[in-house]
Amino acid sequence: MSAPALLTDLYELTMMEGYHRTGRIGDTAVFDVFFRSNPFGGGYAVFAGLEQAASYLTRLSFSSDDIACLNGLGIFSRDFLDYLAAFRFSGDLYAFAEGSIVFPEEPIARVEAPLGEAQFVEAALLNILNFQTLIATKASRVVLAAGGRPVVEFGLRRAQGEDGALSASRAAYIGGCDGTSNVLAGKRFGIPVRGTHAHSWVMAFDDELSAFRAYAETYPDSSILLVDTYDSVESGIPNAIRVARELEERGHRLSGIRLDSGDPFRLCRLARTMLDEAGLGYVKIVLSNDLDEYSIKSLTDSGVPVDIFGVGTRLVTGHGEGALSGVYKMASLAGNGTQTPRLKLSDELPKGSLPGIKNVLRCFDDTGLMLYDVIRLAGVAAGEPVDMRGNRVSPHGFHHAAEQLRPIVVDGARVGDVSSLEELRERCRSGLAALSECFRRFDSPPEYPVLLDQGLFDLRLRMIAEIQSGLRKD
Repeated sequence: MSAPALLTDLYELTMMEGYHRTGRIGDTAVFDVFFRSNPFGGGYAVFAGLEQAASYLTRLSFSSDDIACLNGLGIFSRDFLDYLAAFRFSGDLYAFAEGSIVFPEEPIARVEAPLGEAQFVEAALLNILNFQTLIATKASRVVLAAGGRPVVEFGLRRAQGEDGALSASRAAYIGGCDGTSNVLAGKRFGIPVRGTHAHSWVMAFDDELSAFRAYAETYPDSSILLVDTYDSVESGIPNAIRVARELEERGHRLSGIRLDSGDPFRLCRLARTMLDEAGLGYVKIVLSNDLDEYSIKSLTDSGVPVDIFGVGTRLVTGHGEGALSGVYKMASLAGNGTQTPRLKLSDELPKGSLPGIKNVLRCFDDTGLMLYDVIRLAGVAAGEPVDMRGNRVSPHGFHHAAEQLRPIVVDGARVGDVSSLEELRERCRSGLAALSECFRRFDSPPEYPVLLDQGLFDLRLRMIAEIQSGLRKD
């Protein structure tokens, strides 16, 4: 699932040719990937999409058809098109481990490469990382709300296109979902595939009972019957109970019933009572119908008897947040062998950046609970941490720390072990467990402490003063 070379914005290519013409294309550049704010008003994000990003970088090349397409635009020189024809990414990618819990303003990935290469990959990297991080975060919130009950991702038909559906299924599994309805995602990523049947199955038969019997005969040990096509209480659940008893007589068991409409608070309780009174306590109740973390939490907090949640539209579309606020900003540039920090300023304070080549130090207490993160200059001894305004912070409970940005691609080649999807999912689960409950709550979570090393803070202040001084002289 590697992005094609032309999945980019035109200005990446026009800047790239500009660097080529001015002799800057080979200067070594460093770019940071970070996001401005947590999605969904939450207290964290789940980093996802890294493996696809690494695959994109290591496979990136322009086909002859790509070159012909660009030539047809009539704006690129022959020399530049020849350069693209031989193009390969030769740089490095450093990043948090996929599935990690991450926070605003800290670099979650860093690209070090010749300027033209580093510039060109911006659009595709942001496309991959922003979307999957958004969906993995949404999935984690849904799973937290479910309180240990399985969640299956049902979003294929409402996802934003084929790639959106596949990426969403993968990210949702990393975020904690137990399976997907998307068969292609199951094949490609090894995600467990789950499903029931549609209302049209029931409508295709002369009556509901005949439809249930036919489905149960086809899948006697794995049937989940959709009971709300006509009337859940008067026909759907009673007919499902009848079929369940017939299955028992043949040595099989009905797996479950699914409710996809109506008042879940009332219907799930009624269904559970009716099933239990019929001696069918083993039959599970699956609930779907435009669920999200808030509706699920309301159900679980109220003790509504749901065994499995099927979540579609509001999961795979990142409902409530149009996109992750991820950006890609230059942090350093080397010309003639000298590495010079770069800094973006803006009239809008939140739209600035942090200069220099950096890493993130994550600090834990003696129980493994996350305390705070410190952004610091790479290769420089750590100083006292300060907050974003320069106020000294006195760390309490500090026990150990670990740097988070690690090499993923070096000299254009993938390095290190590639984690399985199960390992990424477990990393997300354990990361959330190491995050204090206050940061996981849905309503007004506090801001997780992301601090700056004193050296980085001082560098940023000096650069701001120098830039503003230069502007005043002009």
